[in-house]
Amino acid sequence: MQVMRLSDAAATRIKEILANSEKPIAGVRVGVKNGGCAGMAYTMEYAERFEPADEVVEDKGVRIVIDPKAVLFLLGTEMDYKIDKLSAQFVFNNPNQTSACGCGESVALTPASDGTLEPAR
Repeated sequence: MQVMRLSDAAATRIKEILANSEKPIAGVRVGVKNGGCAGMAYTMEYAERFEPADEVVEDKGVRIVIDPKAVLFLLGTEMDYKIDKLSAQFVFNNPNQTSACGCGESVALTPASDGTLEPAR
């Protein structure tokens, strides 16, 4: 199972962001951190380089770098990009999410029990 995949909208938006970057970017680093009222929050930042322990996923021409500590929390997740009347944001459709706070800023995640990962290609 691939750790993470992108919707067409997310891939298009990431390509636009990277094309407008002032410095070379290797990909987008995605992870999770403790915080918020539900316990965890998703993180996204530019990845200027890859670390040896990183899980690198390439999907639809975009490289996503997964923090090694987040792999089991993100296993099977689809990253999407949604636009509505009041906001435009990346959203994570994560099968490991058990709940979310009312404001949508944090989630409760349970590590995937599968534990089997295919190597990144």
